[in-house]
Amino acid sequence: MTGFGRAEQAVGDKVFLVEVKSLNGKQFDLRITIPPLLKPFEFNIRNILQERLVRGSVECIIYIKQNGSAQPVTINKELAKAYYQPIAELSAELNLNPGDVLSALLKLPEVITPSNIVLTDEDWVGFELVLISAIDQLKEHRADEGKSLEEELSLRIENILVNAEKIVVLEPQRKQRIKDGLVKILEDSVGKDNYDSNRLEQELIYYIEKMDITEEQVRLKNHCNYFKSILNEVEDGKGKKLSFIMQEIGREINTTGSKAYDSEMQKSVVLMKDELEKAKEQVLNVL
Repeated sequence: MTGFGRAEQAVGDKVFLVEVKSLNGKQFDLRITIPPLLKPFEFNIRNILQERLVRGSVECIIYIKQNGSAQPVTINKELAKAYYQPIAELSAELNLNPGDVLSALLKLPEVITPSNIVLTDEDWVGFELVLISAIDQLKEHRADEGKSLEEELSLRIENILVNAEKIVVLEPQRKQRIKDGLVKILEDSVGKDNYDSNRLEQELIYYIEKMDITEEQVRLKNHCNYFKSILNEVEDGKGKKLSFIMQEIGREINTTGSKAYDSEMQKSVVLMKDELEKAKEQVLNVL
């Protein structure tokens, strides 16, 4: 599910800024950008994000601003040299002033870094609160999206049930058409008085039983009702369960279509498949 959260807070002589955004995804996929000061805590940060966001393609960017007295810095000379060659070549190609190269180098990431600075336990506790605040904002966005998503999925399942009910109404007529069609074929082929009507009835019963879709329709209705009950639960982590139920719904719809042999029923089957595909697209957004 999509969402965005941003939190900024001063903790001691530092200002922490956290931005978190997420896009839809089946699994939890995290991209994180953190300053060197927080590298020792990267594992903790990843765990907090995964525990609280569960699923989705998540991007987290963390900034630290020094607030207060000046701090000693270190220039990463090797990194600056690596940056210099391509910048100097580009400067020459564009006929730029070579004197601007140094100022550009010093602004590049990680060239100048604070030295002898460590994150205290108090700083970590303060940062953790900022991180959780940004995550909570993102979850609020997700909750708003979830309300509309719940309505959408409920609509799709209700539409499937409506079309399933149409099939139930058509079922007696379908059986009669099958019977009339087989009798007509026999009469046209061997004559009205040249076949055993009792044997025909037995064969018709066997044939119609093989094409009976009552069990499929009962299971389809049960699966749809179960889907709605899971959808209404307040617990997290039900997206995969809903996906599994949809697989069962699709199986019953497909079996119904393969047994139908009736144009009117097939129309309802096609409509149910269409609703199911729309629901499958949306259920990927459910945590």
